[in-house]
Amino acid sequence: MEALQPYQVLGSPGQELFNDFVSVVAKLFDMPIALVSLVRAADVVFIGNAGLPEALVVNREDSMCSVAILNDGLTVFDDIVAEPCELVNPLVAQQMNLGFYAGQALRTPDGLAVGSLCVLDRQRRELSPAEGLLLKDLALVAQELLRLQAVRMADATLVAALRTRLDGPVQQTLTRLATLAELRQLAPPADTEEAQRYDDSRVDEARYLTQTIHRELLAAMAEVV
Repeated sequence: MEALQPYQVLGSPGQELFNDFVSVVAKLFDMPIALVSLVRAADVVFIGNAGLPEALVVNREDSMCSVAILNDGLTVFDDIVAEPCELVNPLVAQQMNLGFYAGQALRTPDGLAVGSLCVLDRQRRELSPAEGLLLKDLALVAQELLRLQAVRMADATLVAALRTRLDGPVQQTLTRLATLAELRQLAPPADTEEAQRYDDSRVDEARYLTQTIHRELLAAMAEVV
């Protein structure tokens, strides 16, 4: 709980920078929901929210993010309806019509888990190994965004500089992903080599953007320091 204190976003859902970030994450995974959460003593607050009600806060016992912070690797529930998480209240997931969850713990520089980056779908789904690596890489970006808050560098100038650096690459990747999605619909069924090539290209494009965001974020922070 003490590790959460330095983060200025604590208790303030709907941070613009985090909302923009998870909006991109949701599009990279082609999922309707992506979240950045902080897990507190009694509840979970979503400081980055794409696809769920704004300023959402849930009881800790109701959120799978409280389970994700217990794991070093990914926490994945392929089919929440058929195989719900036994450590949290399953009624909340049912009420929200959730079918899939994948989350990666977010850690402080000292290694303490304070929250998670997660993606969710309304239907059952499987996360490929490449998508799992992508989510882990994006979690590193989310950790840097948290660190940016903790060291009190998230001023208007820095955020504007980040947008200038990243707006172009983000839009280029999203355009390419949209094109790949259109081509994918014309491809044969999912179990063919051609369809797999489209899926691999989508993940490769997403990982390239993730690396770009991480690099530019570190560069912008270094200039301020």
